[in-house]
Amino acid sequence: MAARRFRHPAVPPLAALAAGLAGAVHLWHTDPHEGGALLPRCPVNWATGLDCPACGGTRMAYHLLHADVPAAFQDNALLLVAGVPLGAWLGARWLWEGLRGRRYRPRFARWQAALVVGGAVAWAVFRNLAQ
Repeated sequence: MAARRFRHPAVPPLAALAAGLAGAVHLWHTDPHEGGALLPRCPVNWATGLDCPACGGTRMAYHLLHADVPAAFQDNALLLVAGVPLGAWLGARWLWEGLRGRRYRPRFARWQAALVVGGAVAWAVFRNLAQ
């Protein structure tokens, strides 16, 4: 019976929001530019030495939390311009539908998925060649 109360559609987006806020509070007080910080390292960069499409995302989030948009843009321009708005829209929609008692599962056409994956690959290649 106790498991039933966790089946409400609002529980997962609210839990994700709480985890995101906790992460933001931690990041607010932890500068990712300083060594020894309790922040994860990109596994792609660790294994290959190359930047993945999301590399710089933690630094970008740190700068956004401190209202330094130019520095955030320098850390990862594509993630700032495309990823943050898309993620915010999907997260807000997930929360909205959950609060209304409906489950939300976004559906993407194949061309949309191909556009996202192709853009991420192109961004990774560009970033690594531009260094």
